[in-house]
Amino acid sequence: MATIEIRYEGQLRTQAVHLQSSTELITDAPTDNQGKGESFSPTDLVATALGSCMLTIMGIVAERHGWDLSAATASVNKVMTSEPVRRIARLEVEIRVPGPFEAKVRTALEKAALGCPVHATLGANVDMPVTFRWDEAVG
Repeated sequence: MATIEIRYEGQLRTQAVHLQSSTELITDAPTDNQGKGESFSPTDLVATALGSCMLTIMGIVAERHGWDLSAATASVNKVMTSEPVRRIARLEVEIRVPGPFEAKVRTALEKAALGCPVHATLGANVDMPVTFRWDEAVG
């Protein structure tokens, strides 16, 4: 179980500390919602969590089988809506994996990514199209 302590610092900024590791991060409200946009917004962190979680779960499966995913990357495009309330409407995910992988390996890794806890948590509340790009080289 992870505990995160969060302090409001004023001017629509928070500081969060992950107690287990003492790692700190700052959030700012985005410029389109009265903020300065000088750091991740809270909803940016949701998008970050999704991409990071998908790669991490893929990594767990890959390490178990000795597959090298060290150059895999993910991009997440966050789309907000204000109807009926301001929220994340869509998280468009593109996962890029270099190297030749057999179809059964690709299927296993895609299944792992789509089964990540963040994807499962967001569930039907957020549209989350995921594209996998299997390339010989990722730049």
